[in-house]
Amino acid sequence: MSKRLQSLGPLVVLLVLVLLFSVLTANFASLPNLAAVLEAAAIPAIVAIGLTFLLMQASIDLSVEGITSLANVLLSIMIANSVTSTDIGLWAVPLVICTGLAIGATSAIISVYVRMPSLIVTLGMWLTTVGFAALLFPGRLPQILDTRITSLAIDKYFGLSSIVYLTLALIIIATLVEKHTRFGRMCRAIGENEPVLIMSGIKVIRHKMAAFALAGGCYALAGILLGARIGVGNTQSGIGLLLPSIAACVLGGTLLSGGHGGVRQSIIGVLILITLRNGLIQIGADPLLQSALEGAVIIVAVAGSTWHLRRKVRVIK
Repeated sequence: MSKRLQSLGPLVVLLVLVLLFSVLTANFASLPNLAAVLEAAAIPAIVAIGLTFLLMQASIDLSVEGITSLANVLLSIMIANSVTSTDIGLWAVPLVICTGLAIGATSAIISVYVRMPSLIVTLGMWLTTVGFAALLFPGRLPQILDTRITSLAIDKYFGLSSIVYLTLALIIIATLVEKHTRFGRMCRAIGENEPVLIMSGIKVIRHKMAAFALAGGCYALAGILLGARIGVGNTQSGIGLLLPSIAACVLGGTLLSGGHGGVRQSIIGVLILITLRNGLIQIGADPLLQSALEGAVIIVAVAGSTWHLRRKVRVIK
């Protein structure tokens, strides 16, 4: 029962924040503002889905911002745009996602076969992908002219854009993968005790590669949706996604030590961070104070939810 209560901790924090800000400001609980919270949480949630499967394995990926920015630039120069004459239409979307999958798989191959920590490999991949994005950048922001892409963010259905509905569908699919597939179960098992799995003859490497590839695909999709939202290709579009996404996963209960948490927990963590930011803006808090309060909430919430696991925390692989 105590473990069950501990697992519900992040959800309780989220509900308390919603109640608190609803009392402090009348506008917070309004439908337009709640829709704004969901819109702001959508793209970070997609990134968090990719990170979750890696964190459950006790690995980590720092290439989030690089892959996202590269995907955004690739999309903007492969579809109808204001700078280049290239236009392959919606074929650009699967091509960009496949690029993200390939980059993620490459990180896994280097990490596994060269025996380098994922922290170092993905840090290098972050810098590499940012460099490629800068090389592809044509010198001025290419405006995305294909309305089939931009309409994902512009057109609203029941007050929400298609980006939110797409994110919800991905959350459902990722949860089913986590709970009901061998891959999902193995991601958690690898984080709990990888040496035992290896001695049992289980092919751990293929599951690691699949997790990194999946994560890369999620970051690329985030880059595509950022392009739809901002309407241009920008090498800086992914900046600011990495640390909040990792913090959100950990805040929700998907720990860096591996073997704990999951998609649902990570999404709750994302909603906590976005709700906190939105609520502080609604009450008119100073921007510097916002950062301080966000950091304090993360530290207190994570410390409380992981206190019972403090003896099991290990170094990230």
